[in-house]
Amino acid sequence: MGQEILIGKLAVLLSTLDDQEVLHFQSQLKDVNYCTGKVGAMNMEKVIAAVETAAKRENIVAEQLYRENHALYHAILEALEGVTRGQFAIGDMKRTVGLRFAIVKGKPYTNKNEGEWIAVAFYGTIGAPVKGLEHEAFGLGINHI
Repeated sequence: MGQEILIGKLAVLLSTLDDQEVLHFQSQLKDVNYCTGKVGAMNMEKVIAAVETAAKRENIVAEQLYRENHALYHAILEALEGVTRGQFAIGDMKRTVGLRFAIVKGKPYTNKNEGEWIAVAFYGTIGAPVKGLEHEAFGLGINHI
């Protein structure tokens, strides 16, 4: 029996680390596909698009597979719910976000018949669009493929 892979924990960790710090965790990332990125916006669609684009560009999800894109979309929304505290609006509410994100796809269960899952984590700031008036925010979403 293998050890469970905690894709949510890995996504959380990756979203909080800079590129140099990620290098120290390479051994824990050998059984998953992952990527990281950054996005800053006052528009929710731009945040979603940045994550979707990164996932496709880095071959985390296949553009032609609906189930992978659908799972990614729901993981993004769940993670954004944490960042926005359940109020899915940023620019409309005069808020802006500056986020690092991580996407991790893998088989988190020892029973490989459970299939692949995808996790999206955001870490960064949200607040008034005035430098220094934002605060930290975090969100995690996990969905099965």
